[in-house]
Amino acid sequence: MGREGILFRYCGPFTIVLLFLLVALTASCGGPLVINTWGSAFGKATAKAWSILQSGGSALDAVEKGCTECEIAQCDGSVGFGGSPDELGETTLDAMIMNGNTMNVGAVADLRCIKNAIGVARAVMEHTKHTFLVGESASMFAQDMGFPAENLTTDKSLSIYSTWLNHSCQPNFWKNVVPDASKFCGPYRPAKGLNDGKWNISQKILNVKNHDTIGMIVIDGAGNIAAGTSTNGATHKIPGRVGDSPIAGAGAYADSTCGGAAATGNGDIMMRFLPSYQAVEYMRMGIDPATACQKVISRIQQYVPAFFGAVICASANGNYVVPRKALELAPAEMVLLSNPSEEEAPL
Repeated sequence: MGREGILFRYCGPFTIVLLFLLVALTASCGGPLVINTWGSAFGKATAKAWSILQSGGSALDAVEKGCTECEIAQCDGSVGFGGSPDELGETTLDAMIMNGNTMNVGAVADLRCIKNAIGVARAVMEHTKHTFLVGESASMFAQDMGFPAENLTTDKSLSIYSTWLNHSCQPNFWKNVVPDASKFCGPYRPAKGLNDGKWNISQKILNVKNHDTIGMIVIDGAGNIAAGTSTNGATHKIPGRVGDSPIAGAGAYADSTCGGAAATGNGDIMMRFLPSYQAVEYMRMGIDPATACQKVISRIQQYVPAFFGAVICASANGNYVVPRKALELAPAEMVLLSNPSEEEAPL
């Protein structure tokens, strides 16, 4: 948090809680590093990734297994099965993983009936010459690769969907349609006139409880960098919608020669600016992680002042930073969770 917070020299499995002010936590370490975009339930993912490194696993292994842990735990309901039902009540998953040594990427989107989305993304990377598979075809590929077909719907997701229907399908992601999407459910058809083109963001739609992602950056002891994401997307999204999470350069990006970055927040906005790629490119130019992340956030804010989201950055030498720009989340502080067995020494 710059001069406002406490940093620790221990470079273990840090979990970062992103909050509503645009400030930054900056620290440095010379050893393995695991950074994850959120705290609370997401801490299990960070701890899992760290355990993989400690047992000799690669940065890529750590990212996959760390994000898988969040998929299993249904972190905050925004990752994995049983969360964020779309307008038809279905939960679908998006994920990507990137190898910063080879620049290879595997990604899936609109994945159905398969719980381990980031595992399928890695299978795309390692068993095909493609980068990105989507929809039912991605699910068929996953089953061919040995991933079991399972129901992603739960009683909780059905309840969320039922409540939404009973409240006239509010909120939703439609605009310039009739009937009035702010008052009625669809089906919709195009309205004759369009709005003025401003970037309107409904505070009712976008908040940490219904629009989030796990993004993770890992640097192993040999300096190899990997990054990945997993999410079930925006709650009440229009079926077929894909946000930034599975898109290389938007949801996450890694290059072992200079650093890694991952993003979280309003993916429909963030994917238009490729913030993770841009942050890594700034670090390639010699710009420190704090400035790199601040620059990409500031660029988005030039167009979207009400932007909801954040980017985490880690350079190849182990410096890392978390700029914070999100909606009103509480408590208003940044929290670091590290391995309790390690001694924490303030800088």
